[in-house]
Amino acid sequence: MTKVKAASQKPSYTEEEKGKDPMVLSQKEKRDIQILIRFVHIFCQEKHKKGVHLCESCSELLSYGMGKRFQCPHNPKPMCKKCETQCYNRKYRQKVREVMRFSGPYLIRRGRLDLLYHYLA
Repeated sequence: MTKVKAASQKPSYTEEEKGKDPMVLSQKEKRDIQILIRFVHIFCQEKHKKGVHLCESCSELLSYGMGKRFQCPHNPKPMCKKCETQCYNRKYRQKVREVMRFSGPYLIRRGRLDLLYHYLA
Protein backbone atom coordinates (compact mmCIF):
# COMPACT_ATOMS: atom_id res chain seq x y z
CA MET A 1 0.00 0.00 0.00
CA THR A 2 1.46 3.39 -0.97
CA LYS A 3 1.14 6.53 1.08
CA VAL A 4 -0.60 9.50 -0.46
CA LYS A 5 0.68 12.94 0.51
CA ALA A 6 -1.82 15.44 1.76
CA ALA A 7 -2.57 18.25 -0.65
CA SER A 8 -1.20 20.82 1.83
CA GLN A 9 2.26 19.20 1.91
CA LYS A 10 4.74 20.64 -0.51
CA PRO A 11 6.60 18.03 -2.54
CA SER A 12 10.36 18.06 -2.14
CA TYR A 13 12.30 18.06 -5.37
CA THR A 14 15.91 17.19 -5.98
CA GLU A 15 18.04 19.47 -8.13
CA GLU A 16 17.81 16.88 -10.93
CA GLU A 17 14.00 16.90 -10.82
CA LYS A 18 13.95 20.71 -10.87
CA GLY A 19 15.96 20.65 -14.08
CA LYS A 20 13.44 18.32 -15.69
CA ASP A 21 10.23 20.04 -14.59
CA PRO A 22 9.80 23.56 -15.99
CA MET A 23 7.09 24.30 -13.40
CA VAL A 24 9.49 23.93 -10.45
CA LEU A 25 11.54 27.00 -9.57
CA SER A 26 14.74 26.98 -7.58
CA GLN A 27 15.15 29.29 -4.59
CA LYS A 28 17.42 31.56 -6.65
CA GLU A 29 14.83 31.81 -9.44
CA LYS A 30 12.11 32.65 -6.92
CA ARG A 31 14.31 35.30 -5.31
CA ASP A 32 15.24 36.82 -8.69
CA ILE A 33 11.57 37.07 -9.66
CA GLN A 34 10.61 38.58 -6.29
CA ILE A 35 13.35 41.21 -6.61
CA LEU A 36 12.27 42.07 -10.16
CA ILE A 37 8.64 42.43 -9.07
CA ARG A 38 9.57 44.61 -6.13
CA PHE A 39 11.89 46.84 -8.15
CA VAL A 40 9.35 47.39 -10.95
CA HIS A 41 6.60 48.17 -8.42
CA ILE A 42 8.75 50.73 -6.61
CA PHE A 43 9.82 52.34 -9.87
CA CYS A 44 6.25 52.58 -11.16
CA GLN A 45 4.84 53.90 -7.87
CA GLU A 46 7.48 56.58 -7.50
CA LYS A 47 7.87 57.62 -11.15
CA HIS A 48 4.43 57.10 -12.64
CA LYS A 49 2.27 57.65 -9.51
CA LYS A 50 -0.36 55.09 -10.54
CA GLY A 51 -1.06 53.89 -6.98
CA VAL A 52 -1.12 50.17 -6.28
CA HIS A 53 -1.45 49.00 -9.88
CA LEU A 54 1.32 49.05 -12.46
CA CYS A 55 1.03 51.23 -15.51
CA GLU A 56 0.89 49.50 -18.90
CA SER A 57 4.59 49.98 -19.75
CA CYS A 58 5.80 48.73 -16.35
CA SER A 59 3.44 45.75 -16.52
CA GLU A 60 4.81 44.90 -19.95
CA LEU A 61 8.40 45.24 -18.70
CA LEU A 62 7.69 42.97 -15.74
CA SER A 63 6.10 40.29 -17.95
CA TYR A 64 9.02 40.47 -20.37
CA GLY A 65 11.61 40.26 -17.59
CA MET A 66 9.92 37.31 -15.90
CA GLY A 67 9.68 35.48 -19.22
CA LYS A 68 13.37 36.01 -19.90
CA ARG A 69 14.28 34.83 -16.39
CA PHE A 70 12.31 31.62 -16.87
CA GLN A 71 14.00 31.02 -20.24
CA CYS A 72 17.57 31.66 -19.05
CA PRO A 73 19.75 28.82 -20.36
CA HIS A 74 22.53 29.33 -17.78
CA ASN A 75 22.83 27.37 -14.57
CA PRO A 76 23.81 29.05 -12.33
CA LYS A 77 22.48 32.26 -13.82
CA PRO A 78 24.97 35.13 -13.91
CA MET A 79 23.92 38.75 -13.50
CA CYS A 80 22.53 39.91 -16.83
CA LYS A 81 25.05 42.72 -17.15
CA LYS A 82 27.90 40.17 -16.87
CA CYS A 83 26.31 37.52 -19.09
CA GLU A 84 27.83 36.58 -22.45
CA THR A 85 24.36 35.92 -23.89
CA GLN A 86 22.44 39.18 -24.05
CA CYS A 87 18.88 37.87 -24.34
CA TYR A 88 17.05 41.13 -23.54
CA ASN A 89 15.94 43.30 -26.43
CA ARG A 90 17.83 46.62 -26.40
CA LYS A 91 14.68 48.59 -25.49
CA TYR A 92 13.91 46.39 -22.49
CA ARG A 93 17.54 46.17 -21.40
CA GLN A 94 17.72 49.95 -21.18
CA LYS A 95 14.44 50.13 -19.25
CA VAL A 96 15.48 47.41 -16.77
CA ARG A 97 18.74 49.26 -16.14
CA GLU A 98 16.76 52.41 -15.41
CA VAL A 99 14.48 50.53 -13.00
CA MET A 100 17.43 48.89 -11.21
CA ARG A 101 19.33 52.19 -10.96
CA PHE A 102 16.34 53.82 -9.31
CA SER A 103 14.86 51.05 -7.14
CA GLY A 104 18.04 49.55 -5.68
CA PRO A 105 19.35 52.74 -4.08
CA TYR A 106 15.77 53.70 -3.15
CA LEU A 107 15.43 50.55 -1.02
CA ILE A 108 18.91 50.79 0.45
CA ARG A 109 18.28 54.40 1.56
CA ARG A 110 15.15 53.17 3.32
CA GLY A 111 16.95 50.53 5.37
CA ARG A 112 16.91 47.46 3.13
CA LEU A 113 20.60 46.72 3.56
CA ASP A 114 20.06 43.06 2.63
CA LEU A 115 19.67 44.24 -0.97
CA LEU A 116 23.15 45.74 -0.82
CA TYR A 117 24.39 42.15 -1.12
CA HIS A 118 22.61 41.88 -4.48
CA TYR A 119 24.61 44.83 -5.78
CA LEU A 120 27.93 43.64 -4.41
CA ALA A 121 27.55 40.03 -5.58
